[in-house]
Amino acid sequence: MQKTDLTGVLTYQPGMEIIESDMLDEVQQAADAVDFNAFTARDVELVLAKQHKTPHDFAALLSPAALPYLEAMAQQARRLTFRYFGNSRSIFTPLYLANYCENYCVYCGFNCHNSINRVKLDAAGMEREMQAIAATGLREILLLTGESRSMSGVEYIAGAVKLARKYFAVIGLEVYPLNTDEYAYLHSCGADYVTVFQETYDVNSYAKLHLAGHKRVFPYRFYTQERALKGGVRGVAFAPLMGLSGFCRDIFACGLHAYFLQRKYPAAEISFSCPRLRPAEGNALPPEANGTDLKHLVQAVCAYRLFMPQAGITISSRECATVRDNLLQFAATKISAGVSTGIGTHSHEEREGDEQFEIADSRSVAEVLAGIKKAGLQPVLTDGSYV
Repeated sequence: MQKTDLTGVLTYQPGMEIIESDMLDEVQQAADAVDFNAFTARDVELVLAKQHKTPHDFAALLSPAALPYLEAMAQQARRLTFRYFGNSRSIFTPLYLANYCENYCVYCGFNCHNSINRVKLDAAGMEREMQAIAATGLREILLLTGESRSMSGVEYIAGAVKLARKYFAVIGLEVYPLNTDEYAYLHSCGADYVTVFQETYDVNSYAKLHLAGHKRVFPYRFYTQERALKGGVRGVAFAPLMGLSGFCRDIFACGLHAYFLQRKYPAAEISFSCPRLRPAEGNALPPEANGTDLKHLVQAVCAYRLFMPQAGITISSRECATVRDNLLQFAATKISAGVSTGIGTHSHEEREGDEQFEIADSRSVAEVLAGIKKAGLQPVLTDGSYV
């Protein structure tokens, strides 16, 4: 079997900040040491009987032996969710500002080799989109770009954050990884939290999936959440893209990554996203990247909740309406609404840019609100505001 060359994947590129930390090694070594097939039904039963779950317990909950216990896991997750979050469920929407990208990620519709309609909103276009979103009643927004410093520089993102502060109480960022000083600047402009998907924590799979661009550098991406927290943002979100690599190891490594960072930064607001691989323009996936079953999504969401009870969990529009609404009942705490992964689609006054991937739940904000209320839950349009 040919060995994957990891030189470009592990070597920092010019301008990338290096954090002196052993956390990456800790996570990788811990993940490599687990034999998920060695857990038994009895192991899972003992874990479910414990009030507080250790990293080893978390691994057991992600093992094949835990699959027959999904109902018990869901019931325990529901109790914890209502204990720490009550019946409140937060709602937000993503706003894609630009779809230019300098990375070659073989699974992504934005990748630099795809011949798609590329669009970048100017300030007037951003404001039109934000006005259209704010008119739905939403007070939380997630700003996204493709990963291109040349087309969506830090000043461009800062301008979007300042504009968003006119209309929204909570502003998240899902952009290319930045250095600490850049996060500090964006936080001073009004950014509250940062979401970054590691995509996969398996470095060999990562090398096969990320063939060019800044995103190819695995450790720089891994330490993004820490740089964001050092820059002053109050919250960070974690996720692998389920289906790119081994389910058990990826979810375990992601949970451990968040767990270690929470211990280092106790005041940080930690949350997980649970995205599954979706069809996208130009997908060219290796054989091992073949998707994730719904049962594994449920297993991951429940395991996250049992391991880190106070962490937020966002359920993506990659899932259909029924799945999303059901997950809100027992583990998820945040849901997107009125979603589009294209550019200029909220106001429909811009030339529309092509989408990053296909969504499965296209419900409007009003429809998602109605679904939450029908389930006996309380929709929350913002979880905070500036004073």
